[in-house]
Amino acid sequence: MRILIAGGGIGGLAAALSLHAAGFTEVTVAESAGEIRPLGVGVNLLPHAVRELTELGLAPRLEETARATGELAYYDRYGSEIWREPRGLAAGYHWPQYSVHRGELQMMLLREVEARGVPVLTDRRLTGYGDAEAEFADGSTLGFDLLVGADGIRSTVRASLYPDEGPPPWNGLVLWRGTTYGKPFLTGRTMIMAGDGERKFVAYPITDTLINWIAERPVAGEATGRGDWNRQVPAAEILPHFEEWRFDWLDVPGLIAGAEAIYEYPMVDRDPLPRWTHGRVTLLGDAAHAMYPIGSNGASQAILDARVLALHLTKFQDIGLALAAYEEDRRPPTTALCLANRQMGPEVVMKLAHERAPGGFADIEQVIPLAEREAIAASYKRTAGFHPDLLNDRPSYTP
Repeated sequence: MRILIAGGGIGGLAAALSLHAAGFTEVTVAESAGEIRPLGVGVNLLPHAVRELTELGLAPRLEETARATGELAYYDRYGSEIWREPRGLAAGYHWPQYSVHRGELQMMLLREVEARGVPVLTDRRLTGYGDAEAEFADGSTLGFDLLVGADGIRSTVRASLYPDEGPPPWNGLVLWRGTTYGKPFLTGRTMIMAGDGERKFVAYPITDTLINWIAERPVAGEATGRGDWNRQVPAAEILPHFEEWRFDWLDVPGLIAGAEAIYEYPMVDRDPLPRWTHGRVTLLGDAAHAMYPIGSNGASQAILDARVLALHLTKFQDIGLALAAYEEDRRPPTTALCLANRQMGPEVVMKLAHERAPGGFADIEQVIPLAEREAIAASYKRTAGFHPDLLNDRPSYTP
C-alpha cells in the first residue's frame, strides 16, 4: 500500500513511524516547508502519548530530550493554591509525563523517521489530489493508495473536503508564548497555571534552566493577521497586563521581560467534523480536530491518532473498513475533548475560584471543596483518555 502523509509535523512524523513499525514499507511524508527546523516553544506529552512513543522504541531518546513533569498546580490571580496533583509516574501511571521544546520533539521524530528509511520530502506544498495522485506547487506529483492529511489547522486536505468551512474560529483570547532562562521554581518539575478566569499564566521547565511560559488575555478586534506562530511581539506589549503578578515562588513579569523572543497567536480551534474520511483520504491531528491548547492535549492526541490508524490498517485488508474503524475509535473522543476545552477543561477551577472569591481566599476548601476539584480533574482525564485506571489497563495499540 502506498501511503502518502501530507505534513511533517508531530502528527505526520508519528504516523510515519507508526506505519513503518506496523510493516508498511511504502510510506512517504510530504512537507510544505523548504526545511524542517526546530521551531516553536514548549509542549507537553501526557502519559498516554508517552506510552505510544515508548512502544515505538523512543523512550531513551525522550528521556534525553525532555524533562519529566512531576506535578501540576493551579493558582488564583494572587498566587494562592487552588489545586495540586502529581503527574506521570508520581500519579501512578506506568509512563512519565514530559515537557519538551516542540522543535526538539519534532527533530527527534524526524531523525527516527529518516533512520528507518521513510522518505521525508520538503518543499512539497500540496495543491490538490485526484483518486490516486497528489499534486504539488512545484509541479510534481505522487501516487497514493491512502492519503493522510496531517497538515495542521490550515490543512489543504481538510479544505478540499470542506471547502466552505472558512478560517478557524477565534474566541477573543490571545496567547503569547516564550521561553526564558531562570532558576527552578517550586519542585523544579512543577507545571503551574495561574489565572482569574480571563487572564492566565502558565509556566513549566523544559530543561534544568529553561522555562516555557504562556500568557493569555482577551483582546478586542479581529484575529486577522494573528494566525502565525512566528509573529513576534515585544515584551512591553504584554507586561502591563501582568506587572502585578509577582508571587513568592514565581516572578511572572520577570519571566516575560527575560524572554529572547515572544510569539503571539489567537486562541483558535476547529469545529468538530461529521466525517474525517472520504474514500481513500482521511485526516489526522490538528487537521482533524484542532483544539484549544488547554489540558496539554494537542500533540498527545495527534500521536494517539497515528498509532490507532496504523493499528486498524493492519487489522483490515480493506482500506475503507480500516479507516472507518480508525474514525470510530478517534473521532468521538476528540470531538468530546474539543468541546470540553471550549469550556476550559480542568482549568475551570481558576474561573470558579475567581467567581466565588474575586478578592482572593484564605481557605480554598470554603471556595471549591476538595470533592469538586477532584471530580473536575478526574472527569477531564477520562474525556481525554489518560485517567490512570483506564490507561494502565488498556490493551496496547501495537499490532
